[in-house]
Amino acid sequence: MRVFLTGATGFIGSHILPLLLAAGHEVIGLTRSGAGARKLTNAGASAHIGTLEDPSGLAKGAENADAVIHTAFDHDFSNFVANCEKDRRVIAALGSALKGSDRPLLITSGVGIGDPRNGEPAREDVFDIHHFNPRIASELAGQEQLERGVNLGVVRLPQVHDTVKQGLISPYIQMAREKGVVAYIDQGANRWAACHVNDVAKLYVLALDRAEPGARYHAVAEEGVAARDIAEVVAKELGVPATSIPKEQAEGHFGWFAMFAAADIIASSTWTRQKLAWAPNGPSLLDDLRDMDYYAI
Repeated sequence: MRVFLTGATGFIGSHILPLLLAAGHEVIGLTRSGAGARKLTNAGASAHIGTLEDPSGLAKGAENADAVIHTAFDHDFSNFVANCEKDRRVIAALGSALKGSDRPLLITSGVGIGDPRNGEPAREDVFDIHHFNPRIASELAGQEQLERGVNLGVVRLPQVHDTVKQGLISPYIQMAREKGVVAYIDQGANRWAACHVNDVAKLYVLALDRAEPGARYHAVAEEGVAARDIAEVVAKELGVPATSIPKEQAEGHFGWFAMFAAADIIASSTWTRQKLAWAPNGPSLLDDLRDMDYYAI
């Protein structure tokens, strides 16, 4: 297939790209720069120059493709709500380009959207349209396209990690470096699901091959890693203390990050593993946090 891959030079997309090429697909990678285009060409892909701020330009990249994998996202979490709305517009544009065909569109969301609100892990068959995470905008946009007849599926992400990046934990580490303390809320018992980036990339390719309309997949290897365990590893590696703060002080300490610092984002991937025969085997989140170079970030 000819696959249009947004975020092709990004954290997750750059790991999906070689898997698609190895499987015999032709890849058109979205990039915003000449340097990115050269990188894609050297990897064996072609480049489509565009930005998330120009949805119509991205739609042109999708028009001649047999399939689209959308992983690009503006990860300025301090402007998270606006960036989620920007993703909504991009998904609508990509869907419009594919409407009337069976060409698959695979979009990206967060595992929290599958929260059943009963203390159990998030599941693939749950779609919580009232979830607090602004990333719900992506799935709402996807649902609109699905109802219009687009062959759309969703990959929901936890904290995706290697020894360079760890999802929301990366800005958490930078915040701890600046403040000189690694904080967690109350007992630090809230947890975050996680998965190594190589396993996540494999899941996208498997989901694309299946191309099941309306399917939601959870890229989860670890159902939940405790916030206190994360904090203690980061504190040890940074050489600063880990400390508990009461929930009512979270906003003052964490700012925009407070919403996530208190969240218990646990998730199951049982259905995903069964449906796709996906078997994640990468390093754990805590292992990657122990092995990363804290002076390189």
